[in-house]
Amino acid sequence: MILKSINKMATTKWIIDPMHSEIQFKVKHLMISTVTGNIKKFEATLETEDDNFATAKGSFSADINSITTFNEQRDGHLNSADFFDAANHPKLTFVTESVEQADDENYKVHGTFTLRGVSKKITLNAEFGGINQDQRGNTRMGFSLTGKINRKDFDVSFGLLSEATSAVVSNEVKLIANVQFVKQ
Repeated sequence: MILKSINKMATTKWIIDPMHSEIQFKVKHLMISTVTGNIKKFEATLETEDDNFATAKGSFSADINSITTFNEQRDGHLNSADFFDAANHPKLTFVTESVEQADDENYKVHGTFTLRGVSKKITLNAEFGGINQDQRGNTRMGFSLTGKINRKDFDVSFGLLSEATSAVVSNEVKLIANVQFVKQ
């Protein structure tokens, strides 16, 4: 009897390093300038087969109350029911469903984005930064993510364009994340 060896890949777990990561969004105000929002409190995990990002499955969540645009009055308005409704929906989430590799550095990350209790499928573009070891011997993986959502899709309707008025805030919201994950 000949036994065949089974070539099984190991599952690798990764946790985001918030000190070396930043999560932002950008939106046009009055259609003439761009306002940037920063998310200060977030967590994310990934699982890959070995260190292969193309096999990644993961989840991300962010605390809505940690969003800052560096303007207290605007931040308070963003947390209100007009925008994020933080009292009723304190988290936004993204759950990875699949990763599609375009070349050695570029990927499409498909998943479900949830904001204000509304979930929609979106695709993020990911540029793989690579894998390296830090000075303590920890293995780190980094990449940049970009994407867009339409805020109307998530019931964020304050200041929308109508026939009678100009838009206060654009419907398109750009998502930007520069992240590092640490191998567990």
